[in-house]
Amino acid sequence: MAGHSKWANIQHRKGRQDAARSKLFSKLSKEITVAAKMGDPDPEKNPRLRLAVKEAKSQSVPKDVIERAIKKSQGGDAETYDEIRYEGYGPEGVAVIVEAMTDNRNRTASNVRSIFSKSGGNLAETGAVSFMFDRKGLVVYPASVGDADTVMMAAIEAGAEDVESSEDGHEIYCDANDLNDVSTALEAELGESETTKLIWKPQTTTPLDLDGAQKLMRLIESLEDDDDVQNVTANFDIPDEVMEQL
Repeated sequence: MAGHSKWANIQHRKGRQDAARSKLFSKLSKEITVAAKMGDPDPEKNPRLRLAVKEAKSQSVPKDVIERAIKKSQGGDAETYDEIRYEGYGPEGVAVIVEAMTDNRNRTASNVRSIFSKSGGNLAETGAVSFMFDRKGLVVYPASVGDADTVMMAAIEAGAEDVESSEDGHEIYCDANDLNDVSTALEAELGESETTKLIWKPQTTTPLDLDGAQKLMRLIESLEDDDDVQNVTANFDIPDEVMEQL
């Protein structure tokens, strides 16, 4: 499975989901506010906002929190956030992409650089590692939604590019520009998804041993704990036997 899936699995096993719930809600609310401020506050007329609201709902963000985030974007005192992408290398040379939204570029850059340094990695120039990833849309469904063939047929009809099915669920990939249409078509056929978002999909992955996996986990956790960081992606792969040790 791809790195982001492994990471989600690790988080679940470690019980970090509940501990990070409020932080996740905050990040999702920020994305909704920014999306609404940059376009129409009506999700039906704003594809980015529609996807942000859909992802928030799939993560059980309460309706009033979503509505408050949209309303906040229309206020005269709404914060202005810059969207920045940082790229670097983690332990064992793993490529890492960090997406942030910040009202203070200097603070965020300093924090991200410090986290990389303390975790045995280093920050690189923009573009240094992103060429090793493809920008894709990702829609995730639980295994219970149907078998691999059923999901594959639904994905093909929806205009998706690829499906990866396992005992953990189904990951459906599409062109980044088609995510809104593909997710809508899938929803009509399979119901509401667990996740709908844009991702950086690694073209190749770096296998990690136990020591490397533990070091990379610390780096990703530290980055995700920063309030300005929205998403962290890395091109790692953890063998099943190492996952069991984790």
